[in-house]
Amino acid sequence: MKKNYFYIITLLAFFFSLSLTAQEIKQQPRTQETTSIEGLSLYPNPVSNGKVYITSKNDSDKEVIIFDILGKKVLQTMLSSRELNVSNLSPGVYIIKINEEEATATRKLIVR
Repeated sequence: MKKNYFYIITLLAFFFSLSLTAQEIKQQPRTQETTSIEGLSLYPNPVSNGKVYITSKNDSDKEVIIFDILGKKVLQTMLSSRELNVSNLSPGVYIIKINEEEATATRKLIVR
């Protein structure tokens, strides 16, 4: 009978150590694969006049993709100037993803 308790305690200790290892692996931070856009500025936010201005240190052409809160793409465009017209978007909260050269940034955009 004592041997059975020994085996049960050994098995429990083994499974407990496995679960701790799994939790340690889960909590490791993800590495960023892309760099963020240097000097990125998005204004005004919240947008009330239907126009949002996007500037950065490089001021290169930017690909802009806007998603609604459900993840549906609602707008995608290439931006060569600083001004983006969002007047056709309904009031709400959106996610805006901006790609400039090799850099990417994601921000929350509020349209009133």
